[in-house]
Amino acid sequence: MRLPLIALLLSSSLAYAAPSKVEALAPVFKLAGIRLLCEQTAPLVQRGLPDKQQAQLAKVFSADSLCLDLAKRLAGQLKQTQLQQAQRLLESPLAQGFTAAERAVGEDGAEALAAYRQQLRERPPREERLALVRRLDAAAHTTALATLLRYEVGKTQAFLALQARGESIDEAALSRQTQAQEAALRVSSAEAVESFMFYAYRQMPSAQLAEYAALYEQPAVTQLLDSSVRLLPELFAARRAQLKQ
Repeated sequence: MRLPLIALLLSSSLAYAAPSKVEALAPVFKLAGIRLLCEQTAPLVQRGLPDKQQAQLAKVFSADSLCLDLAKRLAGQLKQTQLQQAQRLLESPLAQGFTAAERAVGEDGAEALAAYRQQLRERPPREERLALVRRLDAAAHTTALATLLRYEVGKTQAFLALQARGESIDEAALSRQTQAQEAALRVSSAEAVESFMFYAYRQMPSAQLAEYAALYEQPAVTQLLDSSVRLLPELFAARRAQLKQ
């Protein structure tokens, strides 16, 4: 069953629609994978640090506050109609089928995924299938979000290490010092995302994979993800500012 492609409403009435409510973004964040990014942040930033410092970081980088701050910023940019469109698309039977396939990877275990990755290295996928996976990755911002999380966590840990040595650094200098790492993180994230998608969707027909990519290419979903990727670094920077001694 082909999911109809929903175009973003451009009528004059949309310009006067009420902004989406902050609380209404919560289910969309969960469907789009943004909530998971918020939940992963604190544990990654805390890793390897003393208990006392972990407690401070848990508060500053709590999933609820990070997602809430993002929702507050997005609420003024997304109209209620756009938000409703995004939610309908992301909770559609097509999207839920792919989500179920992703969750099944965890049930298969890390060894099964590692074996499949080795198989991909020995027998590369067809160009047509690779192009579809990359199209989906770009539309869903999967590599972009994974890279952003890893980079911002790394910046935060670098900031904490400097602070522990009694050194101070501003956000601009921190970005300059860590910028080179971002490109490497993007490459490794893309490789991990692609192999994960190949494994998770190995039973999915290419036509269905194309429909799923088209779902993420709809304007309502695209604006949600584009805006999130743009705003999240500002939220991480604000939290690092809270950690200054």
